[in-house]
Amino acid sequence: MPKKEEGKLIGGITHYFSNIGVCVINLSGILKEGDTIRVVGGENTDFTQDVGSMQIEHEKVKSAKKGDSVGLKVKEKVREGYKVYKV
Repeated sequence: MPKKEEGKLIGGITHYFSNIGVCVINLSGILKEGDTIRVVGGENTDFTQDVGSMQIEHEKVKSAKKGDSVGLKVKEKVREGYKVYKV
């Protein structure tokens, strides 16, 4: 039986720019380039992806910590309030 990987909650989405496919995540944990995240929310959104480049205030960063708001390109449409897990 396949185990569904929950992951550790590391933040929530506070904004989504649909024109560029970028979301803003308010972090409650550490997130680094290369980590795998899982985004869950709404009725149909539940996907995982690797963290590519992240930005804080339009500056590229390799890692971000609790309290930071990071911009991240996501492969699917997301909404404010969706939860972000590190898997």
